[in-house]
Amino acid sequence: MKMIVAGCVVALVILAVGNIAGAEDDFYGIIESRPTSKVGTWIIGGKALNVTEQTELDEDYGPLNVGACADVEMDGGKVEEMESEPPQKCAAN
Repeated sequence: MKMIVAGCVVALVILAVGNIAGAEDDFYGIIESRPTSKVGTWIIGGKALNVTEQTELDEDYGPLNVGACADVEMDGGKVEEMESEPPQKCAAN
């Protein structure tokens, strides 16, 4: 019985670590709302993101306006970079 419980605990720890690592993944999403300046809370793909002065914005495929497709790069729960992308990149998700 103790072996089963220990196995379940290990499995839960692995799942929790996997979810934390997943929070660092990049994702594509449509910009749903954004502040008037760069800094503040952006809603992209249904996720609220805190953008700071340290966040790099790349607008090679157009301005990062509401309705645009964005590639969000996260590291340790922080938004490191946001890049505009062609609309088809978001349509595939």
